[in-house]
Order: sequence, then C-alpha cells, then structure tokens
Amino acid sequence: MAQQPSVLASVQRRTLAKLLLGGIFLGLLSFGLNWWYFHSLPAPLFAKTHSQVLLDRQGRLLSAHIAEDGQWRFPAIEKVPDKFATALIQFEDRRFREHSGVDILALMRASYDNLRQQRVVSGASTLSMQVIRIARGNPPRTLSEKLVELFRAWRLESVYSKEEILQLYTSHAPFGGNVVGLEAAAWRYFARDPEHLSWAEQAMLAVLPNNPALIHPGRNRTQLLQKRNRLLARLYEVKALSKLDYELAIAEPLPEAPHLLPRLAPHLLDTLALGYPQGERFRTTLDATLQQQLTNLAQRTGEQLAIEGIQNLAILVLDNHSMETVAYIGNRPDMDYRNEQGHAIDLIQRARSTGSTLKPLLFADMLEQGLILPDTLVADVPVNYTGFTPQNFNRQYHGAVTAREALARSLNIPFVNLLSIRGVDPFLMSLRHMGFQHMQRSAQNYGLSLVLGGAEASLWELTVAYANLAYLAQDQSTTPAYWQQGKRLQTELATTDRVATLSKASAWLTLDSILGVARPGDEGYWDKFISSRKVAWKTGTSYGQRDAWAIGTTPDYTVGVWVGNANGEGRAGLTGTQSAAPILFNTFNFLPPSKGWFQRPDAQLTDLNICRDDGYLSNGFCATKTVKLPNSSHFARITPYHQRIYLDSTQTWRVNSDCESVATMQIRDWFVLPPDQAHYYQQYHADYQPLPAWRADCVAEMANQIDALSVVYPQEGTQIYLPREIDGKLGEVVFRAVPTQPEALLYWHLDNQFLGTTQSFHQLAAQPTAGKHRLAVVDETGNRVERSFEVLVNEAKSQ
Repeated sequence: MAQQPSVLASVQRRTLAKLLLGGIFLGLLSFGLNWWYFHSLPAPLFAKTHSQVLLDRQGRLLSAHIAEDGQWRFPAIEKVPDKFATALIQFEDRRFREHSGVDILALMRASYDNLRQQRVVSGASTLSMQVIRIARGNPPRTLSEKLVELFRAWRLESVYSKEEILQLYTSHAPFGGNVVGLEAAAWRYFARDPEHLSWAEQAMLAVLPNNPALIHPGRNRTQLLQKRNRLLARLYEVKALSKLDYELAIAEPLPEAPHLLPRLAPHLLDTLALGYPQGERFRTTLDATLQQQLTNLAQRTGEQLAIEGIQNLAILVLDNHSMETVAYIGNRPDMDYRNEQGHAIDLIQRARSTGSTLKPLLFADMLEQGLILPDTLVADVPVNYTGFTPQNFNRQYHGAVTAREALARSLNIPFVNLLSIRGVDPFLMSLRHMGFQHMQRSAQNYGLSLVLGGAEASLWELTVAYANLAYLAQDQSTTPAYWQQGKRLQTELATTDRVATLSKASAWLTLDSILGVARPGDEGYWDKFISSRKVAWKTGTSYGQRDAWAIGTTPDYTVGVWVGNANGEGRAGLTGTQSAAPILFNTFNFLPPSKGWFQRPDAQLTDLNICRDDGYLSNGFCATKTVKLPNSSHFARITPYHQRIYLDSTQTWRVNSDCESVATMQIRDWFVLPPDQAHYYQQYHADYQPLPAWRADCVAEMANQIDALSVVYPQEGTQIYLPREIDGKLGEVVFRAVPTQPEALLYWHLDNQFLGTTQSFHQLAAQPTAGKHRLAVVDETGNRVERSFEVLVNEAKSQ
C-alpha cells in the first residue's frame, strides 16, 4: 500500500511528458505550417523565359523572338484589357472580386456534383488557384495537389492585388499550341494587340485556356464557337454587352489558321537582343506603317538587285527635329533570312568603306576653320602624294574647280588636296568627335585616302552625322546644337549626348552645296531622281564597287541607304547613284513633304568681298563679288591667281620698262592659273584667257617669270605601271608638259640623256626601264622643271 503514491506519481509524470511532447509537436507543426504558408510562393512565381518583342512608337508589334523553350510567351502584360477581364471573370470565376483566393460556395457545389456523378465534373478552381496551378507546371489533378493550390491561392491573395492576379493569369495562361499569354494569342490569332480586339475576339480568347488542348482555332471549331457564344450570352445577360453589341459579336466568325507574327524589324531586334540580353520588351520610336512600306520597298528592290548579283541593302530614316529613328531596315527582307546571302546581318551597324560620303563633312569642317569658302578654287590636276595618286571617278581633270563644285560633282582630286590642307589628323579627330567610333586606326595609317573611302563607318554613324547637319542648319534657338556621340542603341532609340562642333552657318552652306547634286560621266543619272521635293543628298561608291551609299536630308528627315554584298564582293555597275539613290528617293516619297526649305541663318552669316574668279580675298588686282560666310570663320587667304601686267600700246604684247616706255604701257589685271591647271581649265572655260606673249624685244624678261613651265605628267614621286603588250614588248609612257607660251620649244631629258624636242604639242612617248628615273624639261629661255618617278613592269604577257 505504501507504494501506490509512487506509482501514481510515475503515471502523472509520463502523462505530463506526453502532453509536453505533444505540445511541442503541435507547436512545431504549427510553426512548420505557418513557415510553409508564408514561404509557399516561389520567387519568382514564374521562372520561364520570355519572347523578346519589339514595339513601335504606338505599341504595335514589329518583330518577336520565340522563347528559349519554343513557346510564344510574351513578357508580362502591363494592363489587362477591360473587355478581356470582364469576359474572363464571367467565364472562369464570377465571384473573383469577392473571395480571398478560394470560392467556398463553388467548392461545396463542385464537391456535391463530383460525389453525385462519382467522377470529377467540376474543379471549382478560382483564377487565383489557376495561377498557382500554371506556376507549378500543371501537375496531375490529385486531392493533395488541390490542397496545395487552396493554401497557396490564399497566400497569393495576401501578397498580390486582384489586378495583379489577373495580370499574372493573363500573361501565363496557355492559349493553344505553343502560344502562352493573352498578348501572344492576340497577335497569333487576330494579328492585333489585345487592346484592339472586339468583344467576340476577347470572348474567344477568354474560353481558350479552359481547355487549350481540346479547343483550338484550327480544329474543334464547333465546340469553340459554342463556348464563345455561351459566354457572349452570359455577358449580355449581366448587361456587360448591349443588345446591338451582342448581336454583332454573335455574328462574327472564328479566325482561320493562326497568323505569322510580324517580322518588320528583325535585324533591329537581333541587335538590341545582343546589346541588352536581359531585355524582353523593346519600345522604339519606329513607325510601323512606314516600316511596312519600306520593308515592301526593300523586298521589291532587293529582288531586282539580286539579278545583278547584289544581295544586300539597308535603309535608315531619322527625324531631324527629335533625332528619333522612325524606320530601320537592317537588311533585305527574306523569309529565310538566316541564309548564305548574309540576310541576317544588321548592315546598319556594320562598318563599311565610306566612299565619298565624308566629303560634305570635310567641306563643313574647313568652312568652320576658315580654310575655304564655297567659291574657293581647288586644283584638279594629276597629283601624287608619296605614291598615292588619286583619280576622279570619270578619269578627267578640270584644272581648277570651286570647293562647292568639287563637292556637288564629288571630285576626288580636289578633296584630297583639301584634306592635305586641313590635315588628316585634325579631320580624323573631328570625325571621331562626330561619333565615328569605327575609325580606330591612326591618321598616318589612313592617310589622304581617308576622304575617298579609306576609312570605315556604319550607315548608322553616317546617317546620324548628316541628320545633325540638318539639325544644326535649321536650329534658330539659343540652345546649343550637338553632335551625336555614336554608340547608343537604347531601347527608345533616341539620340543623346551631342557636342557642338559646327555653326549653323557652316551646316547650312554645306547642305546648300549638295542640294540637287549632279554627277559627271557615268554618274550622270541624277536628273532621273529630281522631283518637286527638295533634297540635299550625297552618294558614295567604295573602291572595287563593293559599297554604294546614298544619304539625303530635308528639314524634317534624313535617309541613309547602303547597297552591296555583305561578304564584300564587288559588282560592276554598283554605284551610289545607280544602285542606292533610287531607293533614297523612293523612301522620301513615303515621308511627309517638308513645308519649306532650310531657312538661311542670316544672323549667323556675314558679308565678305572676294575675287569673282577664284573665291580668295582680293589683292587689289581682281574684280570682286560679295558672298556669305560664317561669323565664326576667319578666312584670310589672299588670291594667288591674280596679277597686274603691262601691255604695249596695241594691248597685244606683254612689256616692261626695259623694253617699253612707261607712258605708253597699258595696265591690265589678269586671272592666271599655273600652267598645269590652265591646261585643263581652259577646256571647260572658253572665256579663260592665257597671259599675252612677251614682245620679242622683251622675251628675256620671261626668264624671271614664275611657273613659266609646268610638267603635267609625271608628278613628283609617281609610280608608272608599264604592262606588256600582246607581242610581249613593253608599253610606253607619255610625258606631258605645259609652257606659258604654247609655241615654245621644249627640250626633254631622261636621266641626263636627251630624248628630243616638242613644239606646239608638248607630249613625248618613251619606254623607260623598270626602276627609278629623273625627267628634266627645259624651255628656250632656260626655265627647267624636273620630276622623279618610278617605273613598274608587268613581266607576264597580257591574256
């Protein structure tokens, strides 16, 4: 009996221990359940990859990339269209706005129906539960899975608002096949964005996720139509639709086969995707309508060019006021654009040889620096710069041309001469400041060929540079105008960070000089493109006819065109005027015409008196005219071509005080070009008068005249190529000279060996051996000119 209290105490202790352990277990279970509940939603909720989409300025779809898993799954929609939200709630979850994730009434009804039918006939899933189910990858429908969906739906409602839950469902619900989300479905089935769908279209999409595997626009159309119409009837019943809206919606047919997604700017999307790999929805300033028009133009033109063996082209259109990109055709459109023709390459961003497209920029730069005026004469005669011998496109020489004419006619030799005055290094620095980031070589490496296509630039860089010229030329505000800094393909495609380098006046004078550009010889097709629309434009053709450029600007838009082969293969007939200019002007035809032209910036210009014949400051011996030049310019070059001469009383012969009385001398001011320039100049200017000859008794004075004799060919340092003739013999070189007095007798020597004399026609053929030589030409009065040159020989016979 004495042991009973001990036994009782032992039982009590065991009971207490069990209760304690049970409490701990329940506590841990409660903690675990609470922890699971609060951490039940994965982060992120949806980890699937998305399609990358490109939108125009109004949100219209331009192009899209399929997601990595092969699904058309657009980035999460930003706003669920009201029509779709209404239709979806009426079809899937009528008490969506009232419940907190689980519809208890619907759950009780579904349980009763399932028990009565002895099978699952209703799931009672709310939109919140369906979001959980989609996020979990649509696992098999089991009781345990349903419980997980219930708890997580409650948790979802505690974290997200109703609008956010609708957004999640709308963005990730399956819509048949490999289409996920409302936005992709709207474009796939109706070729429109969701906001612009009708009630019937919204209703059809609202019923699709309920059973996307069974109901599809391409099959089971009767079932789909019935489901859609039942939903429309429900919407009419709850007065979401008027009677007229309902009748119109019922009458709408279902869509036919799914549409292909737009491919209006695939190259831009590729470029943006590379630059912004995390980006999914790229909003641009492009205009879808213009993009479609230019895509069609590029397709038609590309097919014509392909016949000539030219496979690729690119078109870029910029708004000069906002510096926004409004059209971007990165290459010739092709359904199978990833082919061996290079159609997948974004050629707007690829660096190519610039041809003559940098000439207006050199012209503007030298105007700004006060080195030239538009009317300044520039030599256009054979020239050699340490082995570099530039040639004009038509292989002709004009003696001397104004800088404006050299630009308008795209003459190579005058621009090489201008660049030698400006200096390659400062001009290269100026180009880099303008945004030409592909020009990474040294000035010495580029040399004077920089302005003839020896440099590399992209269509983007060139078009932006010309757009900035237009921006500067018309900007009358006090806000500084800026140059685009180059590499900045932002998702909005808007230009930023420009740095002022040119005045308005220099920009305006440059564009005025390329208004209605003409081309000589083989490039004389320019007049075919003249219309009532004014365009300041420039073409370019690279060495070997590998690249054809045409860039034009109006006060409102700048258009850049490149044509060629992506692999760099040249083609005969590929020139800027014949191949690229037609595309340029056809593109302008799709753009709104400008209401006026660039207004001359008179406040930025000042008047200057210059010699009428050569565009230099007067030395007192020339007739003058008044021209406009930039206020910032400090042009100070005095004419080298005008001199005062003295004639005898008959005004026939030149004389001096040693052979003529001062009292009888006639004073005249004369425009005199160097002999080599005069030789070509007078072929184009019939009014050019060479200096009168010295009277016989004054001929001794000629020995004191400068430039009395000039050798036209060869120039100093020229490399002469002598091919073999068909019979295997070496060809000949023809030396040419120009004396002041055409009838003068000239004596020719090669390497101190006498070759012969010429009179009237000063040309002499010779056959020097391979190697370096020295040519000397002497006239009757002892004037002597020497030239060093080198002969190169082709040892192989011609085929």
